[in-house]
Amino acid sequence: MASPTIARTREELAAARGGSSVSFVPTMGALHDGHVQLLKHARPLGETLVASIFVNPTQFAPGEDFEDYPRTFDADLQRCAEAGADIVFAPAVPTMYPAGLVDTVTVDPGPLGTILEGASRPTHFRGVLTVVSKLFGLVRPDVAVFGEKDYQQLTLIRQMSRELALGVDVVGCPTVREADGLAMSSRNRYLTDTERQTAPVLSAALRAGVTAAPEGPEAVLAAAHSVVDDADIDLDYLVLTDPELGTAAPGREARLLVAARVGKPRLLDNIGLTLGGTPR
Repeated sequence: MASPTIARTREELAAARGGSSVSFVPTMGALHDGHVQLLKHARPLGETLVASIFVNPTQFAPGEDFEDYPRTFDADLQRCAEAGADIVFAPAVPTMYPAGLVDTVTVDPGPLGTILEGASRPTHFRGVLTVVSKLFGLVRPDVAVFGEKDYQQLTLIRQMSRELALGVDVVGCPTVREADGLAMSSRNRYLTDTERQTAPVLSAALRAGVTAAPEGPEAVLAAAHSVVDDADIDLDYLVLTDPELGTAAPGREARLLVAARVGKPRLLDNIGLTLGGTPR
């Protein structure tokens, strides 16, 4: 098992990637099996596989867990090696934000960035899209792979790549789950034992919604709410949308999304389904 090349500057990155086709998986580190699946999904999509590890300060609002976000670089390198990464790009903040965090040019996520996660975290997607656009400019990938667990993020990055003509094919990878259905996340490690037992209620609600899907949109939401409404969680949203996060319609593909605090950690999950009824 070969160790990946570590690049910390744009010059080192350019030298390491050469002129080959590139598949890319951006991460904030603290890699788990879900990240490994992203890397394995991306491995055959380019001649060179690049992973980035960068805890992006601009996507954390004041009071969020930027300082406490887990940083496990040595273990992350091992996981990258196991998944076949050729290069790990691990830049410092000045490499990503040469003008500083305040004076940098940013990417406005538009109306789609103001709903769901954007309503709860108003500055989050501006930070996400800004750093991803910078990473795309530095890594210059042909394909970039993101997890479907952060579905709104995936949708916005696809929109950004398309509308800003970045030339990157943005690919979604299905959510990787624990044996009890909990979506894998770096924040799961913050759950207490009791909270960890409660957290799978989110995926259980999604599964209930899928079971009710042949009966239409109202049945999906009713079934999902019947699972989470009495659970010991602080529900932020449970919504049914179309695949582009617009209005869901009977007889069409849809997405059921949930966000909740289970204790202190804020967890996200979602699932695709096909609604019953006559298409409009």
